[in-house]
Amino acid sequence: MIAIFYLVLQLLKLYSYVVIANVVISWLIAFNVLNTSNRFVYSVLEFTYKLTDPIYTKIRKFLPNLGAFDITPIIVLLLIWFIEMCMKLYLAPYIF
Repeated sequence: MIAIFYLVLQLLKLYSYVVIANVVISWLIAFNVLNTSNRFVYSVLEFTYKLTDPIYTKIRKFLPNLGAFDITPIIVLLLIWFIEMCMKLYLAPYIF
């Protein structure tokens, strides 16, 4: 049971890194630092997009339109942090 607990925590941490990578890569593409015609850049962007887009679309249904500002990654990171804290505070005492 302890191994599953730590596995879930690590998966949440890994997903938060994917969200951050998606944001950074999208900024670098928006400011023309990276070019999407490069095959490696395109494949990394597509990989992060496929991992983050299903959750982003569910959260964007509830958010108001803020124009050019997209706060969806911030909300996803806050949700990941909240889940981690709940697991550490409420699940960990029962496991350990």
